[in-house]
Amino acid sequence: MIPVLDTDDYVTRLLSRERPGEAGIIAFYEHRVGAICRNPRLMLMPLDDHLAHRGDGIFESMKYLHRRIYQLDAHLERMRRSAAGLYLAPPCTWERLREIIIEVAKAGGEADGSIRVLVGRGPGGFGIDPAECPEPSLYVAAYHFTPKPEAWFDKGLTAFRSSIPAKQGYLARIKNANYLPNVLMTREAHERGMDVPFSFDDDGCLAETAIANVALVDQTGTLVVPEFTNALAGTTVLRAVELAQGELPVSFRKVREEELHAAREILVLGTSSDCVAVVAYEGRPVADGRPGPVSRRLRALLQADLMGHGVPF
Repeated sequence: MIPVLDTDDYVTRLLSRERPGEAGIIAFYEHRVGAICRNPRLMLMPLDDHLAHRGDGIFESMKYLHRRIYQLDAHLERMRRSAAGLYLAPPCTWERLREIIIEVAKAGGEADGSIRVLVGRGPGGFGIDPAECPEPSLYVAAYHFTPKPEAWFDKGLTAFRSSIPAKQGYLARIKNANYLPNVLMTREAHERGMDVPFSFDDDGCLAETAIANVALVDQTGTLVVPEFTNALAGTTVLRAVELAQGELPVSFRKVREEELHAAREILVLGTSSDCVAVVAYEGRPVADGRPGPVSRRLRALLQADLMGHGVPF
């Protein structure tokens, strides 16, 4: 028979059980408790939080290096837009949420890491009606982040056209907790032995990767960013465009697959790796099959920007 435990015995058993990934957690905060904890075995979400069983929620991921959180305010501004798209708000002010993120990073006691912020509809029932949930949920976790070695950037990535279509526009532009298409794209990449899946919309235009944005350098030397019609507007790619002002022309427009085969460079831009080159697409080399100068320059600009403008703690 399954034992029925009282509270103390249940908590004791819970704390005695190892859990996958616990070594990666540095610190976390949950709004219901209103405190920061460093024991990952207590990092729990109520099963009836609509974030868990309906995917009714939003999230943001950001990194910090040398005790500087990169693009904190840009991530929070995008989170505001995502929240508005789901008629959702955190259970505290946005100003307080910013403070909580900094406090969690500081409590972890490490100079480098990543932050995951989740805002959900909250616990209250197993139905689908948002009215079930009297208060939104908020979870903030700091976890280990190890930057990729230089050899990884020097090698570059391989990419392919995913069979998973781009998300519907209204969902793609909200960083919501339903990442099933992204999961399936990543699984497909493993099956094909490649690094990065590219999704395309119903018109055959390039959208994004599973967890980052795509850009290319065309034959005129222009940095071309696909329109965010069926893709999330990435904080990294938008900041890279700002930093590159005056160094190279930039165009936001629709991109078709044949342009990838003709590109001087293909770039993947995202929070974890800043900017990395794609050196082969669908088995064919991009240009000479090596990372190009724009990928290196954008990465250098982003790294310098973190040191100069990251939020210190």
